[in-house]
Amino acid sequence: MPKSRILVIDDEAAIRDSLRMTLEYEGYEFIGAATGQEGLALAEREAPDLVLLDVKMPGMDGIEVLERLRDMNEALPVVVVSGHGTISTAVEATKKGAFDFIEKPFASERVLVSLRNALDQRQLRDENRIAEEGGRSPPPDDRRQRRR
Repeated sequence: MPKSRILVIDDEAAIRDSLRMTLEYEGYEFIGAATGQEGLALAEREAPDLVLLDVKMPGMDGIEVLERLRDMNEALPVVVVSGHGTISTAVEATKKGAFDFIEKPFASERVLVSLRNALDQRQLRDENRIAEEGGRSPPPDDRRQRRR
């Protein structure tokens, strides 16, 4: 089974580095972006299985990135993280399609549980869609074949 690909979009290098170590140790493939624009480009090119997205970033903020990610692929799970989290931000992110909202600083285990749950839900949704279509396999995702 191929590794799940996790795109981390966070302007803080230390957060990206910490998540890289945690995710790779757990067997995930890490893709990192420092800005919303870079993250959107990588999401389109690399076809991640999940996005971990910071809210407060210079330029395009995480809520705008979330909206654009949902426009690109509404089935892509997005877990939003924020060091400046408020209840209204969490509610807004959830209404716009975030799978979960995690406040910084976060424990690695909290992030991993949320990622596993989001990936499991996506897999179930994909399996249900295949079953509803009469058991046919989904068409291959040529974006993965284009990478690198």
